[in-house]
Amino acid sequence: MLELKSISKSYKDKKVLVDINITIESGEIISLLGPSGCGKTTLLNIILGLTKQTAGQLIYNGQDISKSTMQERGFNIVFQDFALFPHLNAYDNIVYGLKNKSVQMSKEEVQEYIDFLELTPHLHKKIHELSGGQKQRVSIARTLVMQPKILLLDEPLSALDGVIKESIKERIKLIAREFNLTTIIVTHDPEEALTLSDKVLIINEGTVAQFGTPQEIVSVPKNQFVEDFILRQLHIKRHNIYQLFGETYA
Repeated sequence: MLELKSISKSYKDKKVLVDINITIESGEIISLLGPSGCGKTTLLNIILGLTKQTAGQLIYNGQDISKSTMQERGFNIVFQDFALFPHLNAYDNIVYGLKNKSVQMSKEEVQEYIDFLELTPHLHKKIHELSGGQKQRVSIARTLVMQPKILLLDEPLSALDGVIKESIKERIKLIAREFNLTTIIVTHDPEEALTLSDKVLIINEGTVAQFGTPQEIVSVPKNQFVEDFILRQLHIKRHNIYQLFGETYA
């Protein structure tokens, strides 16, 4: 369980996040959703340990990790641009971080993640030879072999289209379920957040506009911003939203 208690962040006189309070249960998929500049990436970086909060606490499984380093937290991130090494092939990218890991993973254990992500045919390809979806899967595999306590994803689907995007979306769901891995995703896309996540945190100007399940957000938006943001982004009328997400809410 990860608890964010009164998390705030300011840069000089500019308040980026104000009094964020949420609890994330083990194995949940959580999306941080909101317009550009709302503070969602800052919040992701605070959870990761890359950015220090101005006020508040992060509690992980009952332990205060507010002052812990990234390495001490044991969380890991998949970046929006994949951040793969172009001079290495897919396999060497996947195992790159293991040389700095105190507890080594066997080749058989690494291969389990490779098989799970269906990457075996692509292991000897250089990065420029991979499709966008293959690059994303390599990036996810590289993160998973580090056995993170929490998986963080920064706009994981933004560079993908159509069938590939849906495939990666389903893969993220499978990873969370298969490994009981708490997964936190930054996205600006309401449809992506509502169809991928167990819960969605909608952020508006650094504050919590609403935190709840997709069903709760669609059924009972807490304020006008939530309703306008969701419906405007999806380009639909309120009475059509259940039709769009009918299978999800069935």
